[in-house]
Amino acid sequence: MSNRFIGARQTTIAREIELKGTGVHSGAPVSVTLHPADVDTGLLFVATKRGRIVAEIPAHVSNVKNLTLCTVIGDEAGVTVSTVEHLLAALRGLSVDNCIVEIDSKEVPIMDGSSLPFVEAIDEAGLRELNAPRRFIKVLKPIRVEEGGCWGEIAPHSGFHLDVEIDFDTPLIGRQRLAFEMSPGIFRNELARARTFGFMSDVERLWKAGLALGANLTNTVALGEDRIMNREGLRDPLEFVRHKMLDAVGDLSLSGLPLLGAYRSVRGGHRLNSLVLKALLEDKSAWTIVQAPRVRELTPRMFDTPQAIAVGE
Repeated sequence: MSNRFIGARQTTIAREIELKGTGVHSGAPVSVTLHPADVDTGLLFVATKRGRIVAEIPAHVSNVKNLTLCTVIGDEAGVTVSTVEHLLAALRGLSVDNCIVEIDSKEVPIMDGSSLPFVEAIDEAGLRELNAPRRFIKVLKPIRVEEGGCWGEIAPHSGFHLDVEIDFDTPLIGRQRLAFEMSPGIFRNELARARTFGFMSDVERLWKAGLALGANLTNTVALGEDRIMNREGLRDPLEFVRHKMLDAVGDLSLSGLPLLGAYRSVRGGHRLNSLVLKALLEDKSAWTIVQAPRVRELTPRMFDTPQAIAVGE
């Protein structure tokens, strides 16, 4: 292994990536093209209609418009893109700093309900280093948000540590907790395959609200009263908490830069993730921007080695 600091420079994807799918809430067909981007572009959504650009929306928490069941970002003119979290999780999880996401619909395609199709596409295309140092948001003091029996906290840490606990009043899920020191390898191998999930008892209510119109057993883990409805079952006994961690990676990517901090979430979701991130960024004394060093001694265990706790009840 080279002793040059891994992650010292900003990255983008090595070539254009085209993806097609269906919006889980709209049920509409979607085409997405990921474009390589220059230094300091960040993650940028470009909404198009009939081939014409109608909006450019930076993936930033200041542009969040809705957090009901998914994360929705938009501009001041009312153009929105929803269900951005799984794609953003793949980009941030694989350490892609700069990418332009061109989309011809109001919703990112759900694919198989996880980040895996996005990860596989990015891995196939590869990444390209850019001639500029990577910048991070370094957390300087703990920031905690409590709401309705849920709480989330982000605290100082030398890397990006994620600790997520969920607790559902059904024996099909129960209490689950996982924690990882995050890296591209950890995201790819531990979180990317975890699918979104929902309860069959909520389906009619969601349909009446115009939601979940594209949800089915190929893109959602469906929970009945006493069993998982998908024929193949779960991909992992802790798939539920793994997916919540995946969502957190995507939601926290809306910081605009990679985070150096430890995030702990208990019974949270998109709303809590967003509230903690907003509280952090609003407190100017709680963070600073730092730049990656050019050279740093490395040991193999700094990357891709799981450091996890797991609780399932």
